[in-house]
Amino acid sequence: MASTVTSRRKQLGNELRHARTAAKMTQQQVAEVLGCTQGKVNKIESGAVGVKLGDVRTMLNAFGIAGEEADTLMNLARAAAGQRGHWSGYRSVVPHWFRTFTDLEPAAAEIMTWHGERIPGPLQSEHYMLKQFTEAGATDVTSLVRNRLDRKAVFDQQQPPYYRFIISEGALRRAPGGFAPAVMLDQVEHLLALDRHPRVYVHVLPFGAKLAAVPNDFTIMRFPDRTRDFVYIEHSAGGLYLDDVKDFNIFVDSWDRLRGAALERGETRQFLKELAEIYRAQMQ
Repeated sequence: MASTVTSRRKQLGNELRHARTAAKMTQQQVAEVLGCTQGKVNKIESGAVGVKLGDVRTMLNAFGIAGEEADTLMNLARAAAGQRGHWSGYRSVVPHWFRTFTDLEPAAAEIMTWHGERIPGPLQSEHYMLKQFTEAGATDVTSLVRNRLDRKAVFDQQQPPYYRFIISEGALRRAPGGFAPAVMLDQVEHLLALDRHPRVYVHVLPFGAKLAAVPNDFTIMRFPDRTRDFVYIEHSAGGLYLDDVKDFNIFVDSWDRLRGAALERGETRQFLKELAEIYRAQMQ
């Protein structure tokens, strides 16, 4: 059975275990630092129990971890603890199973994502978001839009991840709620404007691409530190995180096949410009 990370608690446990082994410390030594049993440390690392933020800070100090890496792990610890404040207010509408993703998104070195039938969240124009949430019957559209706009801040970080998108032509022709040329024109123009971000790469997979089949949507996250790389797969009931090396490499191979069949950046820009003209004509 594939190794999965199904909660922020287990993800945190993984990172603490990697940090401990890198520091060449045993679980018993960590237990002595924390004043608990070795069994408790084992449960923390397996994700079976929660861990206090103060204990996480103590462990990081013992492991010699500081700076941005420590900040990233503390943010993950806050999320794993369900700390109110970080996920209160308008942020509370984010599903629990997606919070690990949004916590780690800004810390990634590279993110590679494939979407077949809809525009991925960070690339959505505000008009597209509003239409999508309204058609879905959401009760708090304003909070959902604010959350999605918050995620776009990842593009403007001082050191943003390389964010590589492959989008099926189908996602660019299927509007939320059906025929809506004004919505899709706004979305296509928004994609064209994203060229100003040097680390954002958008590639369209056209209907005529030479592939035997396309996989379901997935996102690959790679990290610059000891945070374990993983694949995220979203489905109707939640989200799944895969960090098993064999499974991870299967998705990397799938990504490579999609990327090889997709349009280059210049070709994608031309495709989007031509599609924008089609939507303009449909609005007349």
